[in-house]
Amino acid sequence: MNLHGTIVAAFGRHYEVEADDGATWQALPKGKRSIYACGDRVVLEPAASGQARIADHLPRRSLLYRSDAFRQKLIAANADQLVLVVATEPAFSDELLSRALIAAEHDHLSAVIVLNKCDLTDRIAAARALLAPFDGYPLIELSAKQDAAPLLPLLQGKLSVLVGQSGMGKSTLINALVPDAAAATREISIALDSGKHTTTYARRYRLDAASTLIDSPGLQEFGLSHLTLGDIEDAFVEFRPYMGRCRFSDCRHEAEPNCAIKQAVADGRIHPRRYEHFMEMTRRQR
Repeated sequence: MNLHGTIVAAFGRHYEVEADDGATWQALPKGKRSIYACGDRVVLEPAASGQARIADHLPRRSLLYRSDAFRQKLIAANADQLVLVVATEPAFSDELLSRALIAAEHDHLSAVIVLNKCDLTDRIAAARALLAPFDGYPLIELSAKQDAAPLLPLLQGKLSVLVGQSGMGKSTLINALVPDAAAATREISIALDSGKHTTTYARRYRLDAASTLIDSPGLQEFGLSHLTLGDIEDAFVEFRPYMGRCRFSDCRHEAEPNCAIKQAVADGRIHPRRYEHFMEMTRRQR
């Protein structure tokens, strides 16, 4: 008899699926393609000894992913919120932050920025300055090693996905929020008979009955090749009040006269750095 379940860990073509009855299955997709992400709802065909095949894919309400000219990298399915983790050190890329926010906006996810390692007080001012262009998004400052509780209210009742560059302290944050996270990591390594996946796969953790969290591998880039110029423009939230107000309907907000976006930048209503991010992204798409 087939079962419905949720993918709670995804690594290559191997998935851990939690069935709706609470049982855990190690599952492989049928065929050679692997089109599933952590958080996906699927139909399982159970086999022996906790093994199963993924027989079908249930509808998604969202899919967060990145892409380049050659491939797509799925991050999480059915999420409600993106939690972007940066730190006072090492330095983080504000352009990568912009790119991840564009992907979230395009997929209608809310977003929160977490500034970690705030116990390093001599680095906070520089990090805050780098985050100034994103003042339209909630910002939580904390030290995951000391107290991750300030983030908890923003996670309640949602499926959130943590994204960040390597070294931002994302794993420390997960361990602070989910006391048994390290144990779960060990369990999946044992199931795979290998420890090499402990930092390279996405995994879902339950915070409470209504709140879950997907941890994703650290990344150093966030490609948006799957988005059009219009998609990117629409996803800059601070651009929205000025859309349709340029002199030309096909304005690229670059050298055209009477551009409402450029005027908003000049007037200080759009941060110049965010405008730079927009121009960099759209030039790559042309």
